[in-house]
Amino acid sequence: MNLERLLKMLTLSEQECIALIKKRQCFHASVNNGAFIVKIDDYSPVICAAIHNGHNLRNELQKNFLLSKEERFYEEDPYTDELISSFPIQIIGNDSRFEYDLNRAKTLSTYFKTAWAKQVWQKPLSAKQRAVSQQKHQSFYNVLEAIVATTEKYFGSAIVFDIHSYNYQRIEKDTPTFNIGTGQIDVERWGAVVKHFNKQLNRIELPNISARSAIDEVFQGRGYLISHVNAHFDNTLVLPTEVKKVFMNEITGEPYPLVLEELKASFKEALSQTAAYFVRRYGKKKQTQKADVLSSSLSKETIALDRKLYSLCRNIETLNFINPVNIARERSKFLKGKGQQSPEFCYQQININPFKFKEQLYKLPVDEIDDAGIAQLYRHVISNLTSKVDLIASIGTNEFIYNSLRYYGEPSQTDIANARFLLHLKSESAQDGELLSADQAITYFKEQAAVWGLKCRIEKSAKLVAKAMVNNEKTLLLINKDAHFNHKEIKAFAFHELGIHMLTTINAKKHPLRVFSIGLSGNTYTQEGLAIYSEFCSGSLTLERLQIIALRVIAVSYMLEHNDFVRTYHALLNEFNLTDEHAFTLTTRVYRGGGFTKDHLYLKGFRDILQLAKQGSIDNLLVGKVGLLDFDITNELVDRELIMPPNPLFDLTYKSSGDAILDFVVNSLK
Repeated sequence: MNLERLLKMLTLSEQECIALIKKRQCFHASVNNGAFIVKIDDYSPVICAAIHNGHNLRNELQKNFLLSKEERFYEEDPYTDELISSFPIQIIGNDSRFEYDLNRAKTLSTYFKTAWAKQVWQKPLSAKQRAVSQQKHQSFYNVLEAIVATTEKYFGSAIVFDIHSYNYQRIEKDTPTFNIGTGQIDVERWGAVVKHFNKQLNRIELPNISARSAIDEVFQGRGYLISHVNAHFDNTLVLPTEVKKVFMNEITGEPYPLVLEELKASFKEALSQTAAYFVRRYGKKKQTQKADVLSSSLSKETIALDRKLYSLCRNIETLNFINPVNIARERSKFLKGKGQQSPEFCYQQININPFKFKEQLYKLPVDEIDDAGIAQLYRHVISNLTSKVDLIASIGTNEFIYNSLRYYGEPSQTDIANARFLLHLKSESAQDGELLSADQAITYFKEQAAVWGLKCRIEKSAKLVAKAMVNNEKTLLLINKDAHFNHKEIKAFAFHELGIHMLTTINAKKHPLRVFSIGLSGNTYTQEGLAIYSEFCSGSLTLERLQIIALRVIAVSYMLEHNDFVRTYHALLNEFNLTDEHAFTLTTRVYRGGGFTKDHLYLKGFRDILQLAKQGSIDNLLVGKVGLLDFDITNELVDRELIMPPNPLFDLTYKSSGDAILDFVVNSLK
């Protein structure tokens, strides 16, 4: 455990700790002079224990101890406290099992001279020394009893995850990543929970590791913690669980951070799903879900980090920098010259020091966030932002295209095939009736915003490449002063820009976590896909509109292939029979900055959001600038009432558009 965080804890005696527990008070405390830690953020029927996590030896024993730090770590269970860090009730052993072993009965807990065939003490501990250690053992179990008793009293039953780790390199046969020991479990009574837990553990995937779970394959769960709880309580299930030390070097004790972080998040999922199943089956609340067994409050560490991140990143918006400031002049010059000379775009200066910015990002204390899923979300965001600032800092340089590929990716062969499929279809032009000017469009958007209750500004701009764009920081919808809209198109834009981009901008500002305003990893792809899907839901999506976003995929592909504005312009102009203006706008979109690959995401995003909507509700994508990568933790945060649920302006449930041809087309996208 981080020393600074340990110092922030309360220091309590055993009696003080028990008194707080009986009153159902929440606290974090180092108990009995640091022998163990108790962390209670909420009272729930789920208790997590890491009794062999600790490495401490009290000073009077140090000179008599013969093992090296590495030898001691080898038989201890380092990092098991991190595996349970997401849960609201934790009890963690701080002292080394070589001083006293919490998984052995009190009178057997201190090793006389040897352990695991190694001499531990230069001379046997005295009776007085053993008594001190055994008293700490007793103190631990007194507090554990208080926790279990309080839990059983208020919830009727409890489940204890007794988490250990084990060395595997000395075992010649293949061993499981996770082992549940049932030697002391009443399988007839609790067997369904054991099977459920094993099933959840078998779903865990770890980087470059083949993971599996088993029951009683290596260990049978014959430790003292379960026998003690069984002897004192009738309605508490203890699940002794061993985790193979694949997350660390078992010889040196060095952790493997990538494996450990993924394991923490996956372990949280397995334990919370199992706990919810247990409560539904044996507890008082039959509708319990995993969110109900997790903390119902955000930690101070999470809120502090979130505020630092928002203060640092609130003005990092790519589209504010990527649009050329001289686009009107260069458009006129290019078209008058019959498209023979590439435009020379100029961009506003950025006010960001990319090196200092990234340094500040990497200093953010994500490790202080106990909840593994929330911590993982912030790591994804920080990684995403470092790529984003590299992208912004390289606008107008030769490096920009490579940073764009790193941030947005490039169209796959499937994306290009989907685009070609759409472009080979015949569509009837929607350019019928009167076209609305930018001023008329602003009036329409203001009226629609009022109907939807969206408090935002709507203004014209001479600096846009697109017809419309939302500025998130200013809650502002900008309309291209030269844009014209037909009547079906303007409805689509209202649903796209106001119904999704503006709504998620406004919703994000309502949460205690501002990260949803900054944007989660992959939020561009998700937001644009969701915005096109909203057009589909509104009945305003047309084949012509799909062909426009298909053209963007081809334009990105040609930009990457040609690296020549003029060549791409003429290829698009001639192959697809576009107007000069349309071909210029399309080409500018993908060449601005030095090669902008974002435009291929609209079609891909629409396809993926469409498939997701067929599986269930996607409403929580509206809480802010969400990405599909972290959609599961976003749903969890809503379920735990840590962020506000969104109020959709219209139904996002998948259903037929009423146009058989359009339905066939969108469902044919691969």
